[in-house]
Amino acid sequence: MKDPLLTIRDLEKWFGKLQVFSGVDLDIHQGEVVCIIGSSGSGKTTLLRCINLLEQFQNGSIFLNGEEIGYRQAGGKRRRLSEGQIAKQRIHTGMVFQQFNLFPHMTALRNVMLGLTKVKKMPKVQAREEAEKWLARVGLSDKMDSYPSQLSGGQQQRVAIARAIAMNPLIMLFDEATSALDPATERAVLEAFRRYVKANGKTAVMVAHRQAVLDLADRVITLGKEGART
Repeated sequence: MKDPLLTIRDLEKWFGKLQVFSGVDLDIHQGEVVCIIGSSGSGKTTLLRCINLLEQFQNGSIFLNGEEIGYRQAGGKRRRLSEGQIAKQRIHTGMVFQQFNLFPHMTALRNVMLGLTKVKKMPKVQAREEAEKWLARVGLSDKMDSYPSQLSGGQQQRVAIARAIAMNPLIMLFDEATSALDPATERAVLEAFRRYVKANGKTAVMVAHRQAVLDLADRVITLGKEGART
């Protein structure tokens, strides 16, 4: 078997004196869809934010595609990388947040295009084609020129999903990504995502509790203070 795409070893996270989790060990291989479940406060969202380097973690290590991310050992000490180095590593992860995090002054189309043109340096014509393709696949062909304030919560979430997938990252992180969608729309969006994953050998880590998302998973991981277990 090939080496894991994502390797987490002995990960430990604290908020002040509060230990969120410790001893998290996890291997995820390319093409896997893994769902993380756990009780409220078990650190599911925090774990995703650690993988995406949005949260610092106190101990342990994370490797993506064989490269340690976020930190380096130097002179016997653990040192966090510069923000510029972290930004370069973060390109390889795509994350859909519960709060959507869309730019309010940009249309749905421009929200999806932004990362393609600014981060991936894709020509505008090509970026527009890619953005239109993914907005269509999540059922927003008629909302491309709408601003976030003109969209429902479920529609904004679909823009965020399209934005993450369009970037074609090594691994995608979904934090309750379909929680704002009605059941019919959720099924359609998950079906589009499933086809994309299977056709392109993509990898995803999804925090979820809804059955439609769990049905998509190759594995379900339970996270608790004592670590992660299958």
